[in-house]
Amino acid sequence: MLKAAIENPTFTEATELLGNSFAKHEPALVIGNCRVDYEGRASSTLEWGERIVIVKADGSILVHRPTGYEPVNWQPQGCLFQVDMPSERVLRIRAFRRQPREIVNIYFDRIRLIFSSRLDDSGEFYLHVSEEQMKDALLSRPEMLEPHFKPIDYERKVEPGFVDVYGVDKDRNLVVVEIKRNPIGRDAVLQLKRYMDAIRRETGQFVRGMVVGPSLRKGAQTLLATLNLEFKQLSPKKCFEVLQARKTRKLIEFMKSER
Repeated sequence: MLKAAIENPTFTEATELLGNSFAKHEPALVIGNCRVDYEGRASSTLEWGERIVIVKADGSILVHRPTGYEPVNWQPQGCLFQVDMPSERVLRIRAFRRQPREIVNIYFDRIRLIFSSRLDDSGEFYLHVSEEQMKDALLSRPEMLEPHFKPIDYERKVEPGFVDVYGVDKDRNLVVVEIKRNPIGRDAVLQLKRYMDAIRRETGQFVRGMVVGPSLRKGAQTLLATLNLEFKQLSPKKCFEVLQARKTRKLIEFMKSER
């Protein structure tokens, strides 16, 4: 029976363990002294050094230096893997992609640790983005709410509290938007209704109400329909991506201005 982890393995042990791992599409971790050659859309060579190589079950591979969070070499999912010994002193891991054609050869002359095992990960990922950040993302990309929506105010003070976002739709109807980062319940729907009533009394105009968040809790859908209010699904993850893209764009604009 093959061990799941071997310290200072021989190349024969490492070849057997990795070959079994690749055949079963199991994740593998290799720590050792290696050189990396890449051929594909360009070509590159990473000279010898001690690194961490991660092969994932989806066919992706990453080569990490001892410091830094980004891989120095990597290939996305869909690679095919082979392991062999070109000589008695070298072990090679070969990652191959057909479209586009790319080949990564990783040569080891010394391996400190090798690990392989089937891993189970069914946990949900929750991104902790605040409602304030979700509001900033929506103001930055108002089309996420609906086409032609135009914000005209935010954190507007009304008698029951503060309206998150206040704007007009394509038909110039007033729209009151309440944002929630967690699944929306009846309390949030009733809160939106109070804000709408306050804006309607203040302006004397027709007002649409829209509650925005990742999902609806039990009972909220029925209440929305009863009160003739609307729900727009918007995930914290999407808002995070919008904010990150905005930061990147600002950095690029700054770098261009400094040239």
